[in-house]
Amino acid sequence: MVSKKGYKNWHTTFSAVVARATMAKSATLGTSNLFIMRSGYFNSVDTDWYKKRFYRLLICIVVGYSILFVRLYYFQILKGEDLRRMAENNYVRLESLPPSRGLIYDSNGELLVDNRPSFNISIILEDAPNPEQVIKRLALLLNIPPAPLLKKIQGARRSQPFKPIILKSDVRRDELAVIKTRRFDLPGIIVAVEPQRHYLMESGASHLIGYLGEISQRELTSGRYPDNKSGDFIGKFGVEKTCGSYFLGKRGGRQIVADALGRTTEVLNTVEATPGKNVYLTIDRRLQKVAEDMLSKKISGAVLAMDPNNGHILAIASSPSFDQNALVEGMSHSEWKAVVANPLHPLGNKAIQGQYPPGSVYKIITAMAALEEGVVAADTEHFCQGYYKFRNRRFRCWQEAGHGNLNIREALAQSCDVFFYKVGEKLGVDRLARYAKGCGLGLRTGIRRDNEAMGLVPTMSWKLRRFGSPWQKGETRVLAIGQGFNLVTPVQMVSLISAVANGGIRYRPVIIKEIRDYDGTLLETTAPEILGRLPASKETLSIIKKGLEDAVNTRSGTGWSVRLPGGVMAGKTGTAQVIKLAEDRDTKEEDIPFRFRDHAWFIAYGPTKKPSIAVAVLVEHGGHGSTAAAPIAREVIKTYLELYPEELYPENTELGI
Repeated sequence: MVSKKGYKNWHTTFSAVVARATMAKSATLGTSNLFIMRSGYFNSVDTDWYKKRFYRLLICIVVGYSILFVRLYYFQILKGEDLRRMAENNYVRLESLPPSRGLIYDSNGELLVDNRPSFNISIILEDAPNPEQVIKRLALLLNIPPAPLLKKIQGARRSQPFKPIILKSDVRRDELAVIKTRRFDLPGIIVAVEPQRHYLMESGASHLIGYLGEISQRELTSGRYPDNKSGDFIGKFGVEKTCGSYFLGKRGGRQIVADALGRTTEVLNTVEATPGKNVYLTIDRRLQKVAEDMLSKKISGAVLAMDPNNGHILAIASSPSFDQNALVEGMSHSEWKAVVANPLHPLGNKAIQGQYPPGSVYKIITAMAALEEGVVAADTEHFCQGYYKFRNRRFRCWQEAGHGNLNIREALAQSCDVFFYKVGEKLGVDRLARYAKGCGLGLRTGIRRDNEAMGLVPTMSWKLRRFGSPWQKGETRVLAIGQGFNLVTPVQMVSLISAVANGGIRYRPVIIKEIRDYDGTLLETTAPEILGRLPASKETLSIIKKGLEDAVNTRSGTGWSVRLPGGVMAGKTGTAQVIKLAEDRDTKEEDIPFRFRDHAWFIAYGPTKKPSIAVAVLVEHGGHGSTAAAPIAREVIKTYLELYPEELYPENTELGI
C-alpha cells in the first residue's frame, strides 16, 4: 500500500520526467512539428468552429432584418397614408365651426325665428378602435336602440374616417351629463355645440316660414348645395327654402390638439364663423296671430291680407297648421305618418296651393266683363223671380223668393244668381275667360313661394281638348256665378280684390320686405312690381266698388252682418258648391257629409275711402261665406285699423274703431 503522501510525491516526479522527455523529443523532432503546424491542421479545426457560429449569427441577422423590413413595408407602404393622417390627427386637428343661420323678422322688426344651442353627439371612426362596440355602449347609456346608430356609420369608414358622423342631435342635458362622465369609455365620441333653428311662434306662420330638414345624400350629390355637408340642415319648405342662400353664413374653424382618443387637449387658433343674413318679412306678427286665431276655430281654410298699394302680404295663414320645431327636433315615424296621412293635409299651404271654385266672388269678373263689353249699363235691370228657366231646366237663385228688379250694383250687393245667369249667357265663355285671365286668374301671381298653383279658367277649346265634347250654353250660366270648371287660389283672390281696391293695378304679391346683414346693414329691399292692370275702366271699377260697399253696408247686402262702424269695409261673399246636390232647399247643412259641404268665401278691403288692406278668406266646407268666412275678414281688417290708426288714416279716428 502506498500512502496518500507517497502517491502525491510519485505523481509529481512522474510528471516532471514526462515533461523533460517531451521537451527533448520536441527538440529532436523540431522540424517535424513545425511542418505539422504549418500544414493547417490546427487552423482547420478553429475555422470550422468559427464558421458554424458565424452562419448561425448571420441567419439570425437576416431573419431580424427581414422581419423589420416587412414591418416597415407594412407601416410605410400599406398603412403609411392612414398612419400619417392619424399622427397628424392626434396632434393637430381642424374642426369646422358651423355658422348661425340668418334670423327672420316681421315687418316691424319683431323676431319670428331664432337659433338656440344644440348639443350633438358624433363619432370619429378613426379614433374609435372598435366603433360598433362603442356605439352599442353609447346606445345603452342613452337608452336607445343601437341599430339606427350603427346604420349611420355603414360605409363611412372609408369615405369619411376622420369626419364627425352625427349619431344623435339635440341631446337633453341629462343625456349630455351621462356622456361626459363616461367619456373615457367612449373613444371617438365627441360632443359639439351647434346652433339649431327655433321658431318663436311655434306653429304660427308655419306655411309661410317653412321648416328645415337634414340634407339628403341625393341633395349633397346634386351640386346645388356646395357649402353644405352631411348632417347639415337646409330649408325644405317656405321662406326657409326660397331664401336659403341668404340664410347661409360662412363656416369658421379652429385648430385643436387632440389625443389618440379624440379628446381636445388644447385650442391653438380659432376663426369665428360668419352668421347668415337676416330676412325681414312683410307680415305683421300681431295681425298674423289674429288671422291664425280666427282661422283655428274652423276645421280647414286659408286667410291672406295684402297691402293693395304695393303688394305686401300682411298676413298669410293656412289651417290646419304644423309645429316646425317638432320637424327640426325630430319626429317619430308614427308621428310623421300621422301628419302625412291627415286628410286635411296640414303640410300643404292652402293659401297658394289650394284650388277651389270661386263661387259668387267670381261675379266681380262677370260684372266687369258685362260693363266693359256693353252687355249691361249701370242702370240696366233684370228681374229675378227666384230662378231662371232655360229650356226644360231651372237655374235657381240662392234667394228662393227672388230679388225682383235689380241693376248691376244691386246684383253685386245682393249676389243675385239670376242676374248673372242672364249676363253670362250674353257674354259667352270665351269673353268671360279673357277677362278672368286679365284679372290674373288661371295664372300664377308670382309670389315668392314654391309650388304655387295656377287655378283654371275654362274655354270652349279647353273643354274640347280635355273632354272631347263641345261647350254647352248651360255651362256658361253656371260659370258666370263661379261654379262649373272654374278654379282659383286664395292668393289670386286677394290679388284681385287688391287691384279693385287700388283702382286697377295688379301688384305681384310680396313676402320679403328686405334683406339685412347680420350687423344690420341693409343689403336688399323689395320694390313694388306691377304685373299689369285690370281690364276695366275707372267708371266700371267705380260701379263695382259701390256694389261691394253696399254688400257690407246695406241691410239687403249679403255681408251686412259683418259691417264695421262708419262703413269702412267693402267686400263680396261667396258660397262655392263642392258637388251638385238634389234640388231640395230643406236639406240642412249638418245633414250633409263634411267633405260635400260648400266652401265659404269672403274677399274685402278697407278703409273704403283710402284702402290700405285687402283680405281673402276661404273656409273649406264652411257653408255660407257670410257666416263662416266674413267674420274672419272683419276681425283682420278691424285689427289692422286699430294697429295703424290716425297717423296713417286720420279720417278714421272719429269712427271709434
